[in-house]
Amino acid sequence: MFRREKNAQSNFWISYADLMAGLLFVFILLIGAIVSKSIILKAHLTQKELKLELVEKDLRIKVIELNTTIAQLQLEKSLTHEQNSTIDAKNHVINESKRLLALKDEEIQKLNRMLLQSNTSKDELDKKIVIIQNILSDTNQSLQKHNKALKDYENKVVVLSNELTDIKDQVKLKDEKLLELLNALDEKDSRYNQMVAKLQAQRAKIKAFTGMRIKVITELKRELGDKITIDPKSGSLRLASGILFDVGSSTLKAQAKGELQRSFEEYITALLTNPNIAPYIDTIVIEGHTDSDGGYLYNLKLSQDRALAVMNYLTGLDIVERYNIKPLIVSSGRAYMDAVVIDGQEDKIASRRIEIKFRLKNTEAMQEIEKVLDAI
Repeated sequence: MFRREKNAQSNFWISYADLMAGLLFVFILLIGAIVSKSIILKAHLTQKELKLELVEKDLRIKVIELNTTIAQLQLEKSLTHEQNSTIDAKNHVINESKRLLALKDEEIQKLNRMLLQSNTSKDELDKKIVIIQNILSDTNQSLQKHNKALKDYENKVVVLSNELTDIKDQVKLKDEKLLELLNALDEKDSRYNQMVAKLQAQRAKIKAFTGMRIKVITELKRELGDKITIDPKSGSLRLASGILFDVGSSTLKAQAKGELQRSFEEYITALLTNPNIAPYIDTIVIEGHTDSDGGYLYNLKLSQDRALAVMNYLTGLDIVERYNIKPLIVSSGRAYMDAVVIDGQEDKIASRRIEIKFRLKNTEAMQEIEKVLDAI
């Protein structure tokens, strides 16, 4: 029995030792696992610290880049604000320039119209200048002939002087002839100088005459202004036949008389009240014009009848009596001799018209021109 208890006790301690050995082994394994886990965790932590340092470094770099970007954006914003201010100023300048350009365009158009009128007057003046130049050219040729004749006289005088030295017996006679020739030569020179002076004076008169119509038309346009429109070349008042007459008729329409009276009174008042125009007016002409449809004789009679109808009406107005111009008014028909042609084609509507125009006192000037031509 004692041995059994001893064996049981011995088995207990053996079991207890085995248990403790097992627990120690488990504890050692647990300690090893904890150490291994701590080593692994420490390695992971080290890696994460390295990664965090890298991330922190990247963040610092990005913060620097962000600050740089913000500074650039602020700078660009400032520049953009300045550019917007500059653009607004430029837009204001551009708008003001557009407004000024619009005003300048109107002035340019007005100047173009004035330039066109000036060019038209210049063309007319150039034509007249060419005529005067031709006259002066012929005059120069005549003067050259006179100079040649004078040289011939001088040569004759030289010949006579040589003969006088050779012929002693006829010295007195030759001296007298020589004196006569010298007197004749002096007289020729005097006549030549007089002719040149007269030619220059007549040339000035011709220039004044050629510029007279341009001067009158310019004054007339200035006097009338925008009241009525006149032809820039001739200064005539044009009235459409379609307003004054029915087709093929020479009876003046009743409804057209008021406008005809107004236009005529404005035109005549401008002619006769302006001291720069009135002294040169010789005749007031009322001309009838037709288009080329129909025969010439038919259109000639129709234009004459229409011009006469207008003349009969106008001569009954008070303004004719007021200025006593009835003896100055005449009428004529031109048929289609002065048709209006645009780009080589007849404008039939514009051709059918009544023109009221003026003639200048040019008789004296024409006589002066004829004297010049006769003297050449």
